[in-house]
Amino acid sequence: MINNELLLILSIFFIYGMVLVWFYFLEDKGLICFTVFATITANIEVLLFIDAFSMEQTLGNILFGSTFLVTDILSEFYGKDSSKKAIFAGFLTSITFIIISNSWLLYTPKYNNELFDSFHRIFSNTPRLMIAGLLVYIISQVFDVWIYHKWWEFSENLTGDKRKLLWLRNNGSTLISQFLNSFLFSFIAFYGIYDLKVIMNIFKSSYIIFIVTSILDTPAIYLARYIHDNKLKN
Repeated sequence: MINNELLLILSIFFIYGMVLVWFYFLEDKGLICFTVFATITANIEVLLFIDAFSMEQTLGNILFGSTFLVTDILSEFYGKDSSKKAIFAGFLTSITFIIISNSWLLYTPKYNNELFDSFHRIFSNTPRLMIAGLLVYIISQVFDVWIYHKWWEFSENLTGDKRKLLWLRNNGSTLISQFLNSFLFSFIAFYGIYDLKVIMNIFKSSYIIFIVTSILDTPAIYLARYIHDNKLKN
């Protein structure tokens, strides 16, 4: 059996790789579609708790972190409006999924339908987590786009070149936004469910993962620039 640590590492490379694949084939529209996929999947994954790297954590952090890479790529190559479209797509996705997934629980199941019981156990916990995710998603993503462009103004004023210091605005925006995201989600989603110590552990482990994923997404955004530049040449 593959251990949790290796699975998380493989997930980072696979998910970031898929962001680039969607970008390569579908450009900005592909990234908006990926945001929809990541928003739904991450909000289901967050229901699962694991131990990895000596930390208690929820799944979904890597997928959700990839949405910040997406908005950074969109901001860099297509501007604020494109980033806001991705954020709005994720917002609408969350609302739609909350309503649809909870409507499943209103049906009367066939007698001895064990699968329905499993659905109920999973999705009866979804509304609070999804609403928490929805609020935090909007706050942290809008903030990320805003601060990305603030870092961009700073880097351009510092170097006189609009393209330089891509790594600075990418990491500078994501690290601050992810701190906000981790803190707000941990407390909104889990306050009253777990004690303060567990919530703080979730927050710390989530942010540590986001630090790692933020640093590791730096090569991905440079590869996105390479893809974008070559498409312009062709």
